[in-house]
Amino acid sequence: MSQNIYDNQGFFEGYAQLPRSQQGLAGAPEWPALRAMLPALTGKRVLDLGCGYGWFCRAARELGAGEVTGIDLSTRMLARAAELTRDERIHYQQGDLARLELSREPFDLVYSSLALHYLPEVNSLFAQIHGALAAGGSFVFSVEHPIFTCPQPQGWLVDEEGRRSWPINGYQREGERVSNWLAEGVIKYHRTLGTYLNALIGAGFEIRHVEDWGPTAGQIAANPALAEEAERPMLLLVSVQKPLR
Repeated sequence: MSQNIYDNQGFFEGYAQLPRSQQGLAGAPEWPALRAMLPALTGKRVLDLGCGYGWFCRAARELGAGEVTGIDLSTRMLARAAELTRDERIHYQQGDLARLELSREPFDLVYSSLALHYLPEVNSLFAQIHGALAAGGSFVFSVEHPIFTCPQPQGWLVDEEGRRSWPINGYQREGERVSNWLAEGVIKYHRTLGTYLNALIGAGFEIRHVEDWGPTAGQIAANPALAEEAERPMLLLVSVQKPLR
């Protein structure tokens, strides 16, 4: 089971103070880029994995989606999503993305924002998503960029003969990373860019767009703290499609 850090009281309270929690998609500087990667949603069935407060679920309906389902592990996040939603065509349910079994009733779009880096592996989830999409359907997601999930090495691992081997937390060394962000002991998983893309290809997807997201000059002028992201991407945005045949 995935770590349910969003149900940690301290983490949840800290997360509630973030701009993207208080302002929704308007507080997420990468949203314009993600929106440009979406297919037309008029009358479509949409699934949001790691839906949080439900901001995208409601936006999808505003963009014309006919039915939207949001799945999240956190009961606190789902309760907040329900409080903010007044739409009978948006449905929320609890689920662990690491053990998700999706129905074969096809979706036209599966979307996920900043959730997949909490999963120890993504191959099984990508296969589930591929199976749950209609032919020609899209999967659009964002994750913390591998450059971001791989901090500068703090030292080297040493073998039994005293030889240096893998750098600790180096880029090629995939796996668990523990940070103290909003709460102590937050577990995320580092994967290389190649691992993400090859897992998608292995699941049968066609890659449509990959973006090492960085802020625009206008966004930096409005929020100078974003300048760092122009030099070192924090987010990776990906759009793939299930083939028509």
